[in-house]
Amino acid sequence: MKGKYKVAYFGVFIALALIFSYVETLIPVQFGIPGVKLGLANLIIVAVLYKTTLKEAYLLAVVRVLLSGFIFGNYFSIIYSLAGALLSLSVMALLKKTGGFSVIGVSIGGGVFHNIGQLLVAMAVVETFQVAYYVPVLLIAGLLTGCVIGILTQEMLKRLVNLEF
Repeated sequence: MKGKYKVAYFGVFIALALIFSYVETLIPVQFGIPGVKLGLANLIIVAVLYKTTLKEAYLLAVVRVLLSGFIFGNYFSIIYSLAGALLSLSVMALLKKTGGFSVIGVSIGGGVFHNIGQLLVAMAVVETFQVAYYVPVLLIAGLLTGCVIGILTQEMLKRLVNLEF
């Protein structure tokens, strides 16, 4: 982001991410798997990854997790979400940097590794690797939700092509 509008754009991105987090709490559809959700707020994170710097994307991800955790969650939800968000964004940044992945592919990588990050925290909290049986389900869920978010982000980026940040 450049110039005097940097703070305003950042505020809009945070607001959108929080709105999407709230909307997701209103969706009555349960995936039948504890902790699995679509991750609508990640739509903003992926878009910011493509439209701004990596530093700004990390800052947005951390602020979004903290604010949505304080508003809609609790201490543990913040820890789980932060682990997932940071690992997810790191993997997405690496995949994007290679240039060999589409927005959808980058988002799928983010969705999968978001779940892996949360699973690693769960293993540390319960102090056992036995929760690893959950990996196949989480990989499939991350693939599906990452694909949906990637498709939505790709469409959003098409409409933001002329917008300078």
